Amino acid sequence: MEEKEKSKVINVLYVDDEVGNLTSFKAAFRRDFNIYTAESAIEGEKILAENTIEVVLTDQRMPEITGVEFLQSIIKKYPDTIRILITGYSDINAVKEAINKGQIYKYIEKPWDNEHLKMVIEKAYEVYDLRKQNKELTEKLIRANGQLEFMLRQKLIS
Repeated sequence: MEEKEKSKVINVLYVDDEVGNLTSFKAAFRRDFNIYTAESAIEGEKILAENTIEVVLTDQRMPEITGVEFLQSIIKKYPDTIRILITGYSDINAVKEAINKGQIYKYIEKPWDNEHLKMVIEKAYEVYDLRKQNKELTEKLIRANGQLEFMLRQKLIS
């Protein structure tokens, strides 16, 4: 990452019903990112509602709701958040569902490699940031276009 990007603290939410995984994740990445953890989808939704989260990771197999279902459920409210699915099971149907319904950025298998996962999160944030910049530039372009159209109409009327 460039020096400018390193100054930005990336807010990461990890949702997993296994407390040990949450603890390991937080211990591994607390120096690199601002980590939020949740033991359930409901807890994860509360964190999303109260904080700006750029990257969400979730376990696939949880008791009340699957990771794909959770990721799918947050798309409308948090469309800019980059979604990553983590699972200990090689389930091709879960991968397909995650891509098609959960619009995931990446699929990571447990146990994860810390350096690889750190890089994936950083790249996910780059995508988040580029999308944000793109939206801002589009909005500026629309405003500038409106101003130009107004000026053109003023000249035509005069």
